[in-house]
Amino acid sequence: MTCDQAFGDVIRACALAPRDEQRGTWITDDMQEAYVRLHKLGYAHSVESWFEGKLAGGLYGVSLGKAFFGESMFHRTADASKVALAGLVERLKSWKFHFIDAQMTTEHLLRLGAKELPRRVFLKRLGEALRSPSKKGRWNV
Repeated sequence: MTCDQAFGDVIRACALAPRDEQRGTWITDDMQEAYVRLHKLGYAHSVESWFEGKLAGGLYGVSLGKAFFGESMFHRTADASKVALAGLVERLKSWKFHFIDAQMTTEHLLRLGAKELPRRVFLKRLGEALRSPSKKGRWNV
C-alpha cells in the first residue's frame, strides 16, 4: 500500500470503474484536471493498493483541516479498495482526524462501518475539524 504515488492513475481508474447503481461517471476530464491541481497543491490525496507490482485498487479524496472527503474508490483485484480504505482509516486515526466524509450512504459503506449523521451534527463536527490546519503535501502510509 502507498499514498500519493499514483494519483492520476487512481482517479482515472475511478472514472472508468463500472458502477452497478449508475450509468457513466461524474468524474469527467475537467473534474480529473481539477483534482490533479488540488493534488499538486497538497489537498487531494490517493491511497493505492498494489498486487504483484500492479495497481490493484485505491481511493482518492480531499483533506481539509482534520476532515477527509472521500471522492471515489476502485478495485481491479477483489478487496483491494477495502485494503486502501483500511490503511487510510488507520493513518487518519494516528493523525487525529475527526472523520471521513463518504458523501453518499451506500450498503457497501454501511457494511464497512460508515454511519450516517444528521446534517446539524455533521456541520458541527465539520466546523470543529476545519479549525485545525490542513495536512498538506504528499502523504506517506
